[in-house]
Order: sequence, then C-alpha cells, then structure tokens
Amino acid sequence: MNNPVAHKGKVVLFANTDWYLYNFRRSLALALKEQGYELLLISPPGPYGEKLRALGLRWEPVPMDRRSLNPLREARLLWWLIALFRKERPVLIHNFTIKCAIYGSLAAVASGVRARVNAVAGMGYVFTSKDAKARVLRPVVRLLMRAALNGRRARLILQNPDDVAQFRDARLVDSSAIRLIPSSGVDCTRFNGDSSKRPGSNERLRVVLAARLLRHKGLFEFVEASRLLKRRGRDIEFLLAGTPDHGNPDSVTEETVSSWVQAGLVDWLGHVDDMAPLLQRCNVMALPSYYGEGLPRSLIEASASGLALITTDMPGCRQAIDHGITGLMIPPRDANALADTIERLDTERDLTNGLGIAARAKALAEFDERIVIRDTVAVYRELLADG
Repeated sequence: MNNPVAHKGKVVLFANTDWYLYNFRRSLALALKEQGYELLLISPPGPYGEKLRALGLRWEPVPMDRRSLNPLREARLLWWLIALFRKERPVLIHNFTIKCAIYGSLAAVASGVRARVNAVAGMGYVFTSKDAKARVLRPVVRLLMRAALNGRRARLILQNPDDVAQFRDARLVDSSAIRLIPSSGVDCTRFNGDSSKRPGSNERLRVVLAARLLRHKGLFEFVEASRLLKRRGRDIEFLLAGTPDHGNPDSVTEETVSSWVQAGLVDWLGHVDDMAPLLQRCNVMALPSYYGEGLPRSLIEASASGLALITTDMPGCRQAIDHGITGLMIPPRDANALADTIERLDTERDLTNGLGIAARAKALAEFDERIVIRDTVAVYRELLADG
C-alpha cells in the first residue's frame, strides 16, 4: 500500500498568458502536485486554461492586460491579487515575466505570503528599448523591480549568465538572491532526435524559424537569406512558424508576411500548437535574433529534436549552442552571414547531421525538463526550509 504524499502547502504559478503556463510550465505544475504541493495556476483568460484544468490542475483567470499602462486598471489588478492571496493563503508565489514578477511580488508582500520566486527572461522592453515611452517608464519600473525582487525570502531565477550580470550591474537585486537555471526545460521524450524520421541527405533542406513574429527575432534577415539563396540557385525550404504579436510595436504585420509568401520566399505555417512533429520534418533551426533572450525555447526544442542550430552571438542565444559542435553562430543583423551558413549546411550534410546529434546530447545533459524541475524545487525548499 502506497503512503500518501505529505501536504507541503499551496503554491501559486502566475504568468501573463495561459499559453505560457500550458506549454512551458505544465510539467513543473504536475511534478509539484505529485510531490505534495497544492497548486493554483493563474493568468489572463484564454483557451489553454481549460486544457490545464483537463490535466487535473486548478487554473483561474486574472483580470490582467499584459500591455496595459492604465493606472486605474493596474491598481485594480494589484488589489485583486492581494485579495486572492489573502483568500488562498499560499506559502509561495512563483511569478513569470517582469510584469507578473512586479505585481505578484507586491501583492505577496501585502498579503503576507511567506516566499516568492520570480523567473524572468532578460530585462524586458522598458530597459532595452530606446523609444520615448520606455525611457519614461524606466525609473518607475526600476523602483518597482527593486521592491519586487529583493527580500530575505525572495529569489530571482535567470536563464543565462549575461542576464545575471545585467541584473547585478543594474543593482536591481542582490546577487545572493539570484539562481541560474538554464531554460524552462524541454520534454526530451516528446521532442526526440529519431534520425529515422529526419529528412535524408538527398532531400531538400528544410530550415525553420519558430518565434513570435517580431522584427528583433531576425525575421527580415531570415527572409533576405532566402532571397539571396534563391538568387544563387539554391533549392531550400524556408518555414516560418508563429503569429504576429498584435499591440507590440516590433511586430510584423500579416500583410508583410503574406507578401513574403507570395514572393515564394517562405512558407508561413501560422501558429503551430505542437512543434514536435514539425521539427521532425526539418534539418535546421535558425533564430537570427538581435535581442537579448532568456534561453530561447525554439532552440532548446530543436536541440532535443536533433536539428542543427543557427543563431546569433547574443545573450541567451549564445548559451543555447556550442559553436561548431551543436550549431553555428553568426553576427546579429547579418543576412549574408545567415545565407552563407545555411548554404554550408545544405552542402555539407554530414556536418548538418553531426551538429544535430551533438545538439540532442546537449539537450539531454543540460535542458531536460527533469533537471529544470529538480533545480526549481530546490529553490522552493531553500525558501521554505526554516519555517
């Protein structure tokens, strides 16, 4: 007869989309539940909330607009969270993304929650953008982040050493509160490198870029590389998976993407709900981002799937590959370098296959979700250990 798992208290996972919770953190939630934690997952409403509930997880919608700057709306959100936490009495709040970290942490402190964990990927738009709105918001957000991220029972999880240095140098958080956990993890059994399903050496090379359709992800460089290679007589398939991020000033419009399709430069797949089968049909993942990433999910999933990787020498991207071993690194904003690298992988298929095999090994050793879950739970235990 199995002994029942001891109850360890309630944990709230707070993200800015239900899609994020379902795709990136459901394995963590299920593992926590199995270990004896009571779970509450919260996010703005969306279609993935019911999918989380179907897994036996408790999910509740939050009246939050992740792009809102309306003071009254934001104040209502904060008071709503305080009331929720006072009612639910969790022992720990785990917030994902900067906005959730700020509001979730402030509400946690106000409602007496014992511990809080914040996981962010990079310093975000306010600190990286040069536009006027970002510059105006920066001092306010800096103060709020210091209040949110610091405290004896607070920890900040970052995904790459560049982000650790940035947060430390900006004096947003005490170094002793930072924990480095690369990526949100990937299910290496679902994303697998089965070479029998990979396109053969005589087949047309398939290169995929999977991301939100934002300019800084290197979309225009990707399309220009396709144009350059067509001019060179190369028959290579360029696949684009993702949708515009409406409301984001960096987003590419659907009309622009449609013009690329009509010109025969890319095949646009739109939103892909299950990336694993798509990656099995591809040879190369390209992410020519020129924006500081956390640790890009697309590169991690492609690694586990045994694809050769091409990315830029940018924070997060550079940590996802070992140059010359699991993938090839190029300078940011350089369509010619991207085209040359793709052409090389089309020509040297043994190199392409070898990079993919090594990428799979790296994913198993460093990015498997079981490693990420283990290290995340260790942070929880550290915060809750002394009562």
